[in-house]
Amino acid sequence: MKGIAFYFMVLAVVSVVLGMVWGIQMSATQNHSLSPAHAHLNLIGWVSMALFAIYYHLVPSAAQGMLPKLHLLVAVVGLGTIVPGIVMALTQQGETLAKIGSILTLVSMLMFLAVVVTSRGRA
Repeated sequence: MKGIAFYFMVLAVVSVVLGMVWGIQMSATQNHSLSPAHAHLNLIGWVSMALFAIYYHLVPSAAQGMLPKLHLLVAVVGLGTIVPGIVMALTQQGETLAKIGSILTLVSMLMFLAVVVTSRGRA
């Protein structure tokens, strides 16, 4: 695995490790109040990023050009804002960061849709 696929997979594995540590911490303290943020870290960080990595690995031509690079950037920034944003929202510190992260994560998925549609037939 190399290029964009590698970076997405590294992000996925880092996300799941952080998610597992966070889950253990929540269990140890019996405080599950931030579980929605934990769930988003696991779902977006582990599952989505790993699926992106697998697609880019299986369809190497899809990783060519500027769009996949922008996809990686927006996905990283989206994940990096939505999870702390959800924590802030859950702890009554405002919802702005969660909203920004949600929009960036949606844009990332739409970019991936564009990559998938435009790479059809180039496999």
